[in-house]
Amino acid sequence: MDFSKIFLKDACPTKIGGQAVIEGIMMKGLDRTAVCVRLPDGEMHIKTQGLGASGGSVMKLPLIRGVVAFVSSLVSGTKTLLYAADVLEDFERKNPGYEAENADASGVSGGAEEPSRFEKWFSGKFGERALWNLMLAGSVLFAIALTVGVFIVLPTYLVNFLSRFTENEIVLNLVEGIFRIIMFVLYVVVISQMNDIKRVFQYHGAEHKTIHCFENGLPLTPENAQQFYTLHPRCGTSFLMFVMIISLVLFSLLGWPDLKWRIISRLLLVPVVAGISYELLRWAGRSDNIVVRVLSLPGLYLQKLTTRQP
Repeated sequence: MDFSKIFLKDACPTKIGGQAVIEGIMMKGLDRTAVCVRLPDGEMHIKTQGLGASGGSVMKLPLIRGVVAFVSSLVSGTKTLLYAADVLEDFERKNPGYEAENADASGVSGGAEEPSRFEKWFSGKFGERALWNLMLAGSVLFAIALTVGVFIVLPTYLVNFLSRFTENEIVLNLVEGIFRIIMFVLYVVVISQMNDIKRVFQYHGAEHKTIHCFENGLPLTPENAQQFYTLHPRCGTSFLMFVMIISLVLFSLLGWPDLKWRIISRLLLVPVVAGISYELLRWAGRSDNIVVRVLSLPGLYLQKLTTRQP
């Protein structure tokens, strides 16, 4: 791995970030966001909008701003994913038959789904906007519940049987933390084999190349962006790896109480873990000393799975 192509010497770090969506990307600046979705006919659907309240003085408080930023990113990210899906579905509704005839050429497959009876009833009674908000809230809550259940509760539950063989709290917590990281990496490996996810990961790579290009002061052209790595020190993938590693350390400080209190304590520490991880990610984004490079290494290797050449 060539660190000189990731922690670029002459780059001017910014707070601009982004996210891959279905057939496109979202870019977020200081005062607005832009979403670009590639339609099956090759045209680009682009939407820009201003950002609301940024959190004010709260975003100046270390650790706390990390929790606020995490929740905000989760909501806005889910909202953007749903929006991109709606754009593509709207195209399919207006161009029936186009999708099936041109799937091979465009690389996009699928078709618009008929709204369910519940969706028709809810939108008819409360309006389309209320239905959208319900879907957004449901998606965010489901994502949180699934993440907490699979990557926090499940590992400590499955490793619980080891207490029959050893009472060493360090060993037990270490095994739990390593098992959590292995589960997460395997999850990424499995989904990266899906064709639709591979395409999303290509857009993820394009997003990183674009940010590198911008932070190096070059005109934003495909040719200029293509010369950069798909890996970036401020990636959300690195944030998730920070979360896994920091949780291993913090949870180890709590010893090995019974299963109920172990689960409760880990859930209560989630905001603390998110806050510390956010601060580390900010530090990694604006520094390139040896300590930052070592701390960033696991996340950068994971980015090799979550980004592809566009």
